[in-house]
This record gives sequence, structure tokens and C-alpha cells, in this order.
Amino acid sequence: MSANLLSMGAVDFGIIVDGAVILVEHLFHRVHGEDLQDARHPGNESERLADRILRAAREVARPTLYSLLIIIAAYIPIFSLQRVEGRIFHPMANTVVSALVGALLVSFTLVPVLAHLCLHRAKPLPDSPLLDLARRAYEPLIRFSMLRPEIVLTLAAGALVSALVLLPRLGSEFLPELNEGALYVTYTLPGNISLTAGRKLVPLLKERMHRTPEVTELMSQLGRPEDGTDPTLANNLEIFVKLRPMSAWRSSMHSLNDLVAEMERNVREIPGTEYNFSQPIRDNVNENISGQFGQIAVKIYGDDLNLLQGAAQKAQAAIGGVAGVADLGIVKSGEMPQIAVTLDRPALARYDLDLADVQDYVETAMGGHAASEMWEGEKRFDVTVRLPAAARDDIGSIRSLMLPLKNGALIPISAVADVRIGTGRAAITRESGRRYVGIRMNVRDRDMGSFVREARSRVAAAVTLPAGYEITWGGEFENQERAMARLRLVIPLSLLITFLLLFSAFGSIWDCVLIMLNVPFALIGGVLGLAAARMPLSVSAAVGFIALLGQAVLNGVLVVASIRTRAERGENFYEAVVAGTRDRLRAVLMTALLASLGLLPAALSHAIGSETQRPIAVVVVGGTLSAAVLTLVILPVTYYWATRLKERLLRRLPAPAPSLP
Repeated sequence: MSANLLSMGAVDFGIIVDGAVILVEHLFHRVHGEDLQDARHPGNESERLADRILRAAREVARPTLYSLLIIIAAYIPIFSLQRVEGRIFHPMANTVVSALVGALLVSFTLVPVLAHLCLHRAKPLPDSPLLDLARRAYEPLIRFSMLRPEIVLTLAAGALVSALVLLPRLGSEFLPELNEGALYVTYTLPGNISLTAGRKLVPLLKERMHRTPEVTELMSQLGRPEDGTDPTLANNLEIFVKLRPMSAWRSSMHSLNDLVAEMERNVREIPGTEYNFSQPIRDNVNENISGQFGQIAVKIYGDDLNLLQGAAQKAQAAIGGVAGVADLGIVKSGEMPQIAVTLDRPALARYDLDLADVQDYVETAMGGHAASEMWEGEKRFDVTVRLPAAARDDIGSIRSLMLPLKNGALIPISAVADVRIGTGRAAITRESGRRYVGIRMNVRDRDMGSFVREARSRVAAAVTLPAGYEITWGGEFENQERAMARLRLVIPLSLLITFLLLFSAFGSIWDCVLIMLNVPFALIGGVLGLAAARMPLSVSAAVGFIALLGQAVLNGVLVVASIRTRAERGENFYEAVVAGTRDRLRAVLMTALLASLGLLPAALSHAIGSETQRPIAVVVVGGTLSAAVLTLVILPVTYYWATRLKERLLRRLPAPAPSLP
């Protein structure tokens, strides 16, 4: 796996150095928190400093180890993603987990050695003004919160409820749309158009698209490709549109949607054509997902083509009234003229003609038959025999086609067949052996989740299908549904692993539950960040919440471990909670700031390719900051009062009866 935008773009280097930050912060706290000068006796200074560093490292080794293991466990759901989303986020998860394992080894091997070398001649330094200000502001805040828990917990619960109410209002989508710097436009011309007539329309369409100044180059392809990989018809026209960089766009063009809207207005004046605006990569992905171009593909399955076509037209009309729909159309719809040759079996019997022989004769005359081969060096060409174009294009000439009888006489084909020009389906599409009619569409200026919900309800009210027929919704929406369903299944497993790691670290279910309560409060900042950036909930944002889970638990582990250490020394429990939380103020603030600053460039970036990473960064930056604040206030309050409540309940329980001898 190479280093690229996918594997490195959304890596938070602030989270990776958390282990080293926690260890170094505690080393400074221990070494400079005591009288370093008194501890240095002549000839024994290095040894005494090494003992202090070793003792300090041992004190935070367990919480640091479990904190990083919990962050690694939080990334387990990302490895469960499949298909498109898996290919995008697996490299990032692999990079983060590998980096965390390496950082864990460095934190317990190299960092203590470097600390010993750097602190050997170091003098105690005063705290920075910002840290001193934070401590002076935090002391009265935590004591007030401990004395008035009902106010603090009510405010926190209100913020959490508000975030949960806001979350579904954000909307949802599969992945943010990337700006690929180009457009891929697919036109569906009238079904009965020939290649010659289609070629006359191509320059006209190109001229209309060149009216947009941001367009620099156009490349077109009419009909199916020469390699035969795409079974399109002669009425299919695809145009690759190369665009200028966004910095060179007009000031009125704020987004790619504005550009597409202008180009749609220009080509809409040409009647009889349907179009779909996409981008090269996205178009290929959508076709691989559903077999159709378009973000959303609706397929109506059944046997009767007329019934399917009627249902598709009703569904198209219903979807057309939904806000946000774009490029709506029925895939390969309509009929085209055909020459139908219907053989008369009794007449064939009278003339002693075989049905298969006549069919082969007509096929050879109209479509041609490879009668021989011709070689030019290593190249081989079929020699095809068929009637000249003048004898095939006129219905009268076809009716006059002479059939040889077994006695050597000739009769016109009209004597044994009905030859007429009729109409037939332009194409019949099948999937898994079932016929279907497809409807494709894109969504613009609206989130996909709410669009599909409204469109589904309208189609369900407008279209009634008999037994044996069904409607399915696919495309990017199908990917979104599958990815979110998988995350809903795997994230509880990740939380269970996190809980087991916490229990292994603390040996107390009570402490584990209190630490895990910190996770929902971390969602507040992530949801507010998405709302402020006007981003819907996507798989990218969900990956950000997953990364946030580990960071929120890490803060809780640091605070609870510090409180337990002081309580085990016999300190007053109230003071142990206040002092233990205050001891970890610097570590919590540093880890939160580093995690936020590490992804701040990605959160603010608007360069090409940043669309996928930006939701992750926005969620982590906002969620990490809110988790840090709530960890320093909510967690000690809940820990103190929940522990006191547990003690009261235990005192009220009756003592166990003495066992009889």
C-alpha cells in the first residue's frame, strides 16, 4: 500500500503522538513538581534523575498503554467497510493503526531516554502564562461544579439532547462529491437516430457547452466504443469536459453545481435529448454499482414490458416533483423502427421450404454472413456476404427478395412471409434473468437521504404493481445504506472491546461505565461542527465519529487513573477528585489541542481531493474540543457523586447473615 491522499490525507498526527505527550507531561510533572535540586547529590545526580523518570513512566505506563489500545480498537469498524468506502478508508485505518503501534513502542523506549538526556541539566521552569491562566480558571469552575452538580449535569444533558435532535436534521449522503476538475456528460439522443444524423448534432452540442468560459477542452464519443466493452446504442453520446482550475472561474460560479446549472440551460434548448452531468471517476463508479449512470438508480422488475414502461413513466412523473432532482430520465426507453419479417408456416409447407433455411437466408441477405477469411500478414479479416445497401434499405426491394426452391424455381419472399416496417423496443435490459426498466437521476443542492425518503413515498403512492413485480432503489444510496448498516452492527462490537480493555485496566465495572459515559458527550462537538460547516452525515463523517470515540475514552482514562491514584493514597475523596483532575488538566488540554491542530488544515482545506477528508477533520476537531471540556467538568462530577451514591446504597444493604458452623 503506497503513501497517497487516501492513506495519509486524513491521518491525525496529533493523535499519534498522544502517548508521548502523556508520558512527557507526567515526567515534567513528577520531576519538576518535586525539589529537583535537593534530589541531586554530588556524584549521584544522574542516578536519582533516572529513578524519578523510571518511577514516573511506571505511573502512566498502564493508562497510556490502554489508552492507545482503545484508540486502535476504535478503528475496528473502519476495517469492516466494503466496496467503494472500504477502498477509500482502509488505507487510512491501516496507516493510523500502524503509526499508533510504532508510537506506543517509541513512547516506552526512546522517550524516557531522551527525557533523561534533556532533563539532566534542566532547571525547573515556571508554567506558561496560558497554562497558569487555565489552572486558575479551572479551580473555581470544578469546585463549583462539584457543589452544584444539578446545574452542570442539566446543561450537559441539554447540550447532548440538542445535538441528538440536530443530527437527523443534517441530512445524509454516501460520500461527499469530489471535484475532479472535469465533467463527464452523457446525452441520450432519440432512439431512432442514425450515426450519420447523430454526427450532425455533436458540433451543435459542443458549441453550446463551449459557451461556458470555464470549459477548456471537449472530447466526444458517439455510439458504442470500438473495443465493444459498453453495449450502448447509436443514440448514446458521451462528452468529456475539461475545466479550468476553480481559482480561474468567474466570481458568480461558487461551486460545481452553479457551473452545471449554466451548462444545462444552454443544452436544454435542443429538443429530443436527455442528458446526465457527472464526473469521470464518479460516472465509472456509478455504472459499476448499478449498471446505470446517475447517483440513484430505480429499477422496476417484471415480465410485461408495457406494464414496466407505464410504471416507470408514473414513477418518473412522481420523482420529478421532488426538490433536488436533476438529470431525471428512463434508461434506454422508447421504441425504434424495425423491419419485421413474419414467416407464414402453411405457405412454407406448400413450397416445401424449411423454416430454418429461410431464416438463415434472410439473415445472410440483411445482416451478412462470414463466408471466408482473408489474411494480411498476421491479421485476419472475415469476408462477409450480404445484399447491397440499396436492396436492404427499401421495403419493396426486401419484399421482392427471391428465394430458391428445391426444384430450382424462384419465388419472392413476400409469397411466404409478411414483410413490414414496425416498431420495437430500443433495448430490453435484464438483471439476474429478470426484465427491468431503469430510472436514473442525480441529486443537487440537497442531501441524498432526505431526497430518497421523499421520492420513495411519492413513488409508493403513485405506482401500484401486481404480484411478481418489484421496485428497488440503488446506486450511491445503496452504498450508503449498506455502509451505515454495517457500521451499526460493528460499532457496538468496538464499544464492547473498549469496555473490556477498560475493565482490564481498572478492574471496576463502575469506573468503566463512568468513562464510557464520556463518549456521547464527545458527539456534541462533532455534530455542531458538521452543522456549522453545513455538511450532511456521510460515511466520511461516520469515520470521524469512530476516530473520536477513542480520543474521548483516552481523556477519561487519564482523569480516572489520576483520581484513583490519589484516592488510593488515602486522600480525602473530594480533594482527590479535584486534585486528580487538576493534575491531568495539562495532559488533557495538550492531547485535545494536538488532535485538533493535527486535522485543522484538512478541516479548512478546499483543494482538489479534500472533500473526503474534510468531514472527518471537522468531526474530530469539534468533537475533541467538546470532549476535553466535558471530560474536565462532567466526568469528575459524575465520578464523585456516582461513587458517593454507590457507597450510600451499599451502606443501606443488610449485612450478610453469619454462616452456621
